[in-house]
Amino acid sequence: MTAHAAVSTDAPRILDLLYSDFEGEHAATRRLLERFPDSRHDWRPHEHSRTIAELATHVADIPTRAVSILTTSEMEAGARKPLAPLTTAAALLAAHDANVAAQKAALANVDLAALSGEWKVRRGDQIVMRGPKYLLLRTVMMSHLVHHRAQLGVYYRLLGVPVPGMYGPSADDLAGRGGG
Repeated sequence: MTAHAAVSTDAPRILDLLYSDFEGEHAATRRLLERFPDSRHDWRPHEHSRTIAELATHVADIPTRAVSILTTSEMEAGARKPLAPLTTAAALLAAHDANVAAQKAALANVDLAALSGEWKVRRGDQIVMRGPKYLLLRTVMMSHLVHHRAQLGVYYRLLGVPVPGMYGPSADDLAGRGGG
């Protein structure tokens, strides 16, 4: 046996180890979007809040942040044009699925060296956020997604829409109100 044993081709890729939870998080997001109440798309809990369609559209779009992080070196804050709200579960699911597919493709084409590169968010000459891409995938994409997904769950609760479990059964799932 040599001091430099061969690495098994069955060993998980570092990217798979770093982001193995992405699949489950996107599946949880999809379960939430499946229950979007089409007829209430313009509802908002407070005048300063987004409508439920605006929030759900944002949730469906968040995986595009990962694509930006993986394929660029920086982003101008406020440069992204707001998306027109998607007002049906079908439209939200189609957008979510396409955005997750684009994220997966971008992750498949990146290596650890690229993930260690810096990514920035600017507002003109001011840098408002910077860090290694591997870390910003967590904050700008996944933590951001989980945060807004939780908000959407509160909207659903206020509207009486059964909230699906994210990390196990929800109270609605246990009460048989899960819708499927």
